[in-house]
Amino acid sequence: MKIELREISIREVVDWYVNNNEEWVVWFWGKLNIRPKYQREFIYKEKQRNSVIETVKKDFPLNVMYWVKNENDSYEVLDWQQRTISICEYVAGKFSLDFQYFHNLEDTEKEQILDYKLMVYFCEWDDKEKLDWFKTINIAGEKLTDQELRNAIYTWTWLTEAKKYFSKSGCPAYGIGSDYLRGSSIRQEYLETAISWISNWNIENYMAQNQHKPNANELWLYFQSVINWVEMIFPNYRKEMKGIAFWLLYNEFKNKEYDSNKLEEEISVLMQDEDVTKKWGIYEYILTWKEKFLNIRAFTDKNKRELFEKQKGICTKCENKFELNEMEADHITPWHEWWKTNTKNCQMLCKNCNRTKSWK
Repeated sequence: MKIELREISIREVVDWYVNNNEEWVVWFWGKLNIRPKYQREFIYKEKQRNSVIETVKKDFPLNVMYWVKNENDSYEVLDWQQRTISICEYVAGKFSLDFQYFHNLEDTEKEQILDYKLMVYFCEWDDKEKLDWFKTINIAGEKLTDQELRNAIYTWTWLTEAKKYFSKSGCPAYGIGSDYLRGSSIRQEYLETAISWISNWNIENYMAQNQHKPNANELWLYFQSVINWVEMIFPNYRKEMKGIAFWLLYNEFKNKEYDSNKLEEEISVLMQDEDVTKKWGIYEYILTWKEKFLNIRAFTDKNKRELFEKQKGICTKCENKFELNEMEADHITPWHEWWKTNTKNCQMLCKNCNRTKSWK
């Protein structure tokens, strides 16, 4: 392990800045890769980006940068990607600060920025040292997501291909799946979701097994299959469909035939049912018929007291007498047979009888 601290002026390197927004960003005579494969996309918001430029203009010190030297005498940014790109984009005229672009500044202001000294640690580490340090120094600042950390560990050809589908702004996965996925593609949450689907949440194991494969076709085809299946059996989109674990339903029911029109009629009824308090669970319920997905509205304390008084505390099943706190409200006819949660379909049973009913 070798570490050397140097001062590098913005002037020395800014003329070599190139950014194609997708695959690579280079700087420092074309030798510095600002966004290696394991690094996240550019995620700084305007306030954070402007803060970096204000610090430079005021000649205040910025944190130390870390560059790692490769075998071919090129370098990678281990830490400081977001701030580095902010500086480069400002000098390149891509954004303004207080309505002034770099080219609008007085010559003395331009010179001050270009002469600003960046403190850079030049590091020579093996892959393990590099990735261990990468995770350590990124604890502060913009916290890495779990998937961004995984990308640092399992970077290789497969990850490069997978990110083309799942990790770019307006990526293919966003185009076909944004209605169903939560999170952000550039924060690697789309990629994490897709891998969790195909691997049943064994994400690290799946990435390790596929790390050196030349493409991510299996992952992309599986993702498309899930989305296409969902749109086929549930063609009427509702906002409640966002974030549902459709991959579990796909794996279990993909080979069964369904009448999508009939499913839509049942979904519509359930959406209007006030007893169903978890509307997004309807899609899982409609295929599994498990009431746990619906979170059925419970009988109120008022309902229970009304029935208790009416029954005079007598359990309708064993006909023994109990106190109110020894009894439970029960649907006379099971809810799944489309009865409502009201006093007409309610009876008070003792706890033992309620839990031993044949249909429970």
